[in-house]
Amino acid sequence: MMIPVRCFSCGQVVADRWEEYAKRVNVDKEEPGKVLDSMGIKRYCCRRMFIGNVELIDNIISYGRR
Repeated sequence: MMIPVRCFSCGQVVADRWEEYAKRVNVDKEEPGKVLDSMGIKRYCCRRMFIGNVELIDNIISYGRR
């Protein structure tokens, strides 16, 4: 998990909701906008943190020390 702890714009904590969001979108195949609505995330800046997040950690790890 590499989501920032707080929203870049407003400072609201968002990392604690990432696992529920990821499970509902990736496993349960729910629509991301509806998931965020049901989780109470209304600000567009916070929604951006979830929708715009790209998991790159697996790609970065492959370039580790050799």
